[in-house]
Amino acid sequence: MKVGLFFGSFNPIHLGHLAVVRYWLNETDLQEIWLVVSPHNPHKLPTELAPAPDRLRMVQLAIQGDPLVRACEVEFQLPRPSYTIQTLEHLKRSYAEHTFVLLLGADAAAALPTWREGHRLLSEGPIWVYPRKGTSEEELPASPHLLFFSEAPRIDLSATQIRKHLHEGRSVRYWVPSAVEAYIYARGLYGTHASA
Repeated sequence: MKVGLFFGSFNPIHLGHLAVVRYWLNETDLQEIWLVVSPHNPHKLPTELAPAPDRLRMVQLAIQGDPLVRACEVEFQLPRPSYTIQTLEHLKRSYAEHTFVLLLGADAAAALPTWREGHRLLSEGPIWVYPRKGTSEEELPASPHLLFFSEAPRIDLSATQIRKHLHEGRSVRYWVPSAVEAYIYARGLYGTHASA
């Protein structure tokens, strides 16, 4: 099976993430996409993140009912912080029958040379890249294993923007799935007030 691995903090997952997932499933030969929730992203401060179990639950709520997409919590069992190369090696050992494709936004792909063993990721591939605001195709590292999908949706929506709106008491309706929005308020995440 050919599986796309979409790594992220998903802090929180939003409709931009899901639009890209649907694009990959509709327009490529990927048979499944796994959303790999990172409990501790080494590029982000832990204080910026909602608790990992909450972020995982929001991903599960966002994709419920879609048999082609699954929430992957493999990094919850691995040493932290989570490094993509280590997670990828673990998944390749655990699922030798699968072929994995790394799915990255252009901003993350541009930073690959600075990642732990990023050169190995670039030399082994495959890596498929979708457009992100503020990063051009020319900024991507050279690699025969890296493929840029210029036609993938570029939705200028960020989790940072969503968290800011929530903290300020503004609506994020239509930016996150309704089940995720309800969960955020029920749990009092991102500066909201927990429901009674």
